[in-house]
Amino acid sequence: MNRVLFVCTGNTCRSPMAEAILRSKNIPGLEVKSAGVYASHGQPASRYAKEVLDENQISHNHASRLLSEEDLEWATHILTMTEGHKHAINQMFPNAQGKIFTVKEYVSTDEYNKDVFDPFGGSKEIYSQTFDELKDLIDQLIEKMK
Repeated sequence: MNRVLFVCTGNTCRSPMAEAILRSKNIPGLEVKSAGVYASHGQPASRYAKEVLDENQISHNHASRLLSEEDLEWATHILTMTEGHKHAINQMFPNAQGKIFTVKEYVSTDEYNKDVFDPFGGSKEIYSQTFDELKDLIDQLIEKMK
């Protein structure tokens, strides 16, 4: 059983989109969640994140969650959107080291660009670009996990 936890800052943009994209693949033996290192509890996904998911026929029902130690214990793979998120988790939860990677670090050999662009506050077009980036990364993730 693989359990993937996507982590971003507020758990309203990138990590909920990544969670919804991976969940939509309906892969047997794979569970997925998302959380934020500085999230408020119970916030919906951002307006444009929801619109972009809807346009791509990806179902979603999201309420933001603050990252917890239980999440880290549950996860077999903790995939962050940035190096900063990875560093923050390592500082807050040193016992989780070894299973924390940026999404790009986990699926790619590009050692320079390890962050997924944050669309927060941007236009719908920016959210669409982030969605496309996440979709590509998740396709690579699926291949790597096979």
